[in-house]
Amino acid sequence: MYKITSHNLLAPAVRDILIEAPLIARNRKAGQFVMVRIGEFSERIPLTIAGADTEAGTIRLIYQEVGKTTMEMGQLKVGDTLADVVGPLGKPTHLENFGTVVCIGGGIGTGEILPVAEACKEAGNRVFSIVGARTKELLIVIDEMRKTSDELLISTDDGSFGFHGLVTGLLEQLVERGEKLDRVFAVGPVPMMRAVCNATRKYAIPTEVSLNSIMVDGTGMCGACRVTVGGKTRFVCVDGPDFDGHEVDFDELTQRLKAYHTMEKEAIEHWKEHQCRLEEASRS
Repeated sequence: MYKITSHNLLAPAVRDILIEAPLIARNRKAGQFVMVRIGEFSERIPLTIAGADTEAGTIRLIYQEVGKTTMEMGQLKVGDTLADVVGPLGKPTHLENFGTVVCIGGGIGTGEILPVAEACKEAGNRVFSIVGARTKELLIVIDEMRKTSDELLISTDDGSFGFHGLVTGLLEQLVERGEKLDRVFAVGPVPMMRAVCNATRKYAIPTEVSLNSIMVDGTGMCGACRVTVGGKTRFVCVDGPDFDGHEVDFDELTQRLKAYHTMEKEAIEHWKEHQCRLEEASRS
């Protein structure tokens, strides 16, 4: 069992959780993830490791309540336990002193790009970070991103904070002002990562994206997370999650992410109905 030592709300429906997992904390590297199972009969979900404290023996996960399982996790309190936390899984992000890198996070992806930005800085790179969200209240870990970056640029879709527009607009600004960008790392919604890759392709800037395909076991056995990269089938859990963004088949990835949309919606509705019954029973 894995005990929760901290559980906070970062933004509407976005949570920051610390879990006791000393072996994972000691061995994890930037870009890796864990498979989490709340209880004996819960589904497994992949969550990127956003950080670790080796002395405390904890790992940090930043997640958004978008499905039945993450909504259920959002109700857990400090002292509660998780049935399984398996990892670290996936290949670490390939890092070296590239020169000047840009780390781009969109929405919840900002929490996932944070350890990559930190590792890029530790490797001696000059780090530009670009973070974006739909609105100001959904921006997360801004202070931490600023601390690890040589320059932090922020955008919001509605213009409520920073640049009014998309993260690609800020990326274009860096290029236009003459910055020589040696590599780009991007994590976020598929449309955002696709747009970033379209922008960097015309400048021939190598771009790594972290894919969030559907997973069942996270160890390469089920094949549910398969994607096409460079015309070849790859498994996100063991071959990734990082891939050359210019070679990812984003159309296929988008379609595969919709495969269980109806069932996911039904699971949320059934779970909410169950919660309502529990509340009514507690009041009676």
